[in-house]
Amino acid sequence: MNYDFLGFIAGIFTTFSMAPQLWRVLRLRSARELSLVFILCMAFGNLLWLIYGILDGQAPIILWNSVSITLACGLIIAKLKYNA
Repeated sequence: MNYDFLGFIAGIFTTFSMAPQLWRVLRLRSARELSLVFILCMAFGNLLWLIYGILDGQAPIILWNSVSITLACGLIIAKLKYNA
């Protein structure tokens, strides 16, 4: 039995958990409360998961980690821009 649907559903929740934080930072133009180390570690972890998903051919892992990396990059840029 194929359980990819669980991966797609889980990915929605874990990936978009960063979206409200990015939206808040962009709206308030303040990222002082964010940890750059945390964001960088998350982005690197997502990159490793993406590589794993590509090598193993797992569509949910490829999709959601690609989106997570995009959101993490947005947070990194916002942190560097709005840190003060």
